[in-house]
Amino acid sequence: MTKGIVVAGLAGGSGKSVVAVGLTAALTKRGEKVIPFKKGPDYIDAGWMKLAAGNNCYNLDPYLMSAEVITTSFREKSRGADVVVLEGNRGLYDGVTPEGGYSTAELAIALNLPILLVVNCTKTTRTVAAMVLGCMKLDERVDIRGVILNQIGTKRHQSIVTQAIEKYTGVPVLGAIPRMKRDIFPMRHLGVTPHQEYDGSEQAMELLAETASEHLDLDRILEVMVDIPEPDNVTEQQNNQKTLRIGLLVDAAFQFYYSENLEALEEHGAELIAINALEDKSLPELDGLYIGGGFPETSAKLLAQNSLFRESLRDAIHNGLPVYAECGGLIYLGESIELDGEEYSLTGVFPIRFGMSKKPQAHGYSIFNADTENPFYTKGQEVKGHEFRYSTILEWDGKPEDLVLKMKRGTGFQNGRDGLTFKNTLALYTHVHALGTPAWAAGFIRRCQLEKEKGLLK
Repeated sequence: MTKGIVVAGLAGGSGKSVVAVGLTAALTKRGEKVIPFKKGPDYIDAGWMKLAAGNNCYNLDPYLMSAEVITTSFREKSRGADVVVLEGNRGLYDGVTPEGGYSTAELAIALNLPILLVVNCTKTTRTVAAMVLGCMKLDERVDIRGVILNQIGTKRHQSIVTQAIEKYTGVPVLGAIPRMKRDIFPMRHLGVTPHQEYDGSEQAMELLAETASEHLDLDRILEVMVDIPEPDNVTEQQNNQKTLRIGLLVDAAFQFYYSENLEALEEHGAELIAINALEDKSLPELDGLYIGGGFPETSAKLLAQNSLFRESLRDAIHNGLPVYAECGGLIYLGESIELDGEEYSLTGVFPIRFGMSKKPQAHGYSIFNADTENPFYTKGQEVKGHEFRYSTILEWDGKPEDLVLKMKRGTGFQNGRDGLTFKNTLALYTHVHALGTPAWAAGFIRRCQLEKEKGLLK
C-alpha cells in the first residue's frame, strides 16, 4: 500500500517547506518512490518538491477544485508510489474564512491523512506544547501524529520542548532541526527562489536531504503514515495519439506550469515541445504555444537581448498561431518593462509598458466571466483562478472594454477586467488549473486543431 502524510506548520515561515522537501529528498535517496503534492495555488514550492522526488508534484486546491475532483486526483496520482508527502500552506487552520475554509486542515480531513506538524521554536519552550495542544483541540478530527521542531538552539532547548510536548499532548516529537546560520532555501524579496533560477539547486537539495536524514526520524515518520486507498475507477487516457505540437516556454524566466495542465494537454493529443526564450533563436514549427507565468523581470536583459526569438514569436502570433499566456507570459507579450530606470524590450505584441512594484498588485483567488468573444473560452463561461503579481501597467493605449474577461473576484489587468486578445492570442494575469477548469485544455486544443485544419486547407 502507498502511505501518506501531510506536512503542515503553525504559520507561513515555520519551516514546513524545509521539512517537506527534505523529507521527500531523504526518502527518495533511500530508494522510496515518492509522489509529492502541494496544497493551494503554488508553483515554487511544488517545483522544489518535484526536484526532490524526481516525480511530478501535483496541486490540490479546495477553492479551485471540487472535493470529488481532489479525492480522485489524489488517489490516481498516488497510485504506484511507496510514499506520498503533501505539503500544506500557511498555518494548519488558515483559510479564507474565520472558520478556516479551504485550509490545510480541511484538506487533510477530506483525504483522511495525518499531520506532521512543524513548529518554529525560536525563543520558546513549554509554550510550544500549548500551541500543539491547541491545534489538537480546535478540531479533533485533525489527526496530528508527530511534531517536528525547527530552529532549535541547543540540546537542552530540544530536550525541554520535546518533554513538554510529549507530556502534555501525547504526540511524539519525530525530529528537531537546529538553527542554521543561513537559509537552506535561496531567498529573495519575492520569497523562495524557483529552483530553475538557482545555480546551486542541486547542492541545496543535497543539503536538505542530509539535514532531514540527520535530524528527522525517518523510520518513525514512515510508521505514523496511513495507507492511501486505491482509486475506485482509474481514468483512462482518452487520446494516446499526438496530433498537435504545442510549445512551452520553459527556462529561468518562465517556469509556472501545473503538472496537471501539461498532462491535460497531452491527454487531448498534444506533443509538448520545450522552448527556451533566453537561448533559442526562433520558434520551431508549432500548432500552438502556452506561455506560463514566472519572473521575466529577473531575466529581462537576456530576454531583450534575444531579439531573433522575440521577432520569431511576434511573427508567429501575427500569422495566427494560437497562444495562451498567463501572467509572466502576458508581460512578455508587452512592449517593454522598466526596471531601475532601464527599459528592456519585449515582444511588442501588445502596446504595454510594464513596471515593477515592491508590493503585490494582486494576490489571491480570483473569478472571471468570459463576457466577450475570445479564442479559447466560451462566451459566458465562469472560471476560478488565482493571481500573484508585482508588475504594474505604466502605459497602455487600450480601453477596459477591449478586455474580454470580467473579474467577479480579484484585480485582473485593469478596471476589474482581464484578458487581452490579438488574433488567436489570449493573455491574462489570472492563472487557471486544468482540474478546476477542464474547459481550459479543451478550448485551447480546439482552437489549435481548428487553425491547423485551416492551414491544411490552404
